[in-house]
Amino acid sequence: MTDNITSVSAGARADAGVSALKGRTGAGAPAETRGRTTIADGVVAKIAGMAAREVPGIYNLGAGMARALGAMRERVPGGGGGVTRGVKVEVGERQAAVDLDVVVEYGVSIVDVAGGVRTNVISAVERMTGLEVVEVNVVVDDVHLPDDDEGQTEPDEGRVR
Repeated sequence: MTDNITSVSAGARADAGVSALKGRTGAGAPAETRGRTTIADGVVAKIAGMAAREVPGIYNLGAGMARALGAMRERVPGGGGGVTRGVKVEVGERQAAVDLDVVVEYGVSIVDVAGGVRTNVISAVERMTGLEVVEVNVVVDDVHLPDDDEGQTEPDEGRVR
């Protein structure tokens, strides 16, 4: 991801040149710009993870080991839903960058799915946070085959009764 990121915030008011995230103080400033809004990395990661999962052709997020550990964690009460599994973000004052590890369905165009993921993630993050998304890097870690689901039923309570 990029460390030297500079540009105007997507949430900037064109007429006043004031960022809704950074804000300014004083009686002359509009009420919505008085103070500072900080958006945690985890918030952006959740938004990006949800947006990526909405794209047709995405089977799952996360690399092999992360998916295995995440599946175990989801079975533990209070272990979390794994929305941010496979998602890494870097959030600055006005900009964000996103890295995604994805698993695609067999038969889909990986190029088209990656483009759809970028479009959906950028749209969701910018709309919900006001941050400018400077890049969305997509790493395809695996292809989900239709027969991967066969034979993967819930385990019985035991082999004998």
